[in-house]
Amino acid sequence: MTRGGTIQTKVHFKGSDDDFLVFLDSVEDYKKWLGDKSIPLAQVVSSFKIFVTHKHGAQGTYDTASKAALENEFGTSVDDKVIEQILQKGTLQESQAAERQGSKNDSNGAMAN
Repeated sequence: MTRGGTIQTKVHFKGSDDDFLVFLDSVEDYKKWLGDKSIPLAQVVSSFKIFVTHKHGAQGTYDTASKAALENEFGTSVDDKVIEQILQKGTLQESQAAERQGSKNDSNGAMAN
């Protein structure tokens, strides 16, 4: 079974002080949601976490956004409201996650690999 190697889908929003990211389950559900807001957000996003990249665009280290950062940028720290704004105003980005390499069973000791 391959580890990694999946397509990672996210929406990137460049704010005035920081860059914000939300990860999606599927592009198709995201596009449907843009046209029909009655679709629940839980069907669109992979988690209700908002990440910041400290002005490194959509790359770099992802840290969870603080309530203060959300308040400053979006005027609210309510996750649902912020996620809706990011989905509406952000840009969709897809990238291939690298396949992980390395030993598959470290408990084999010297016999591994």
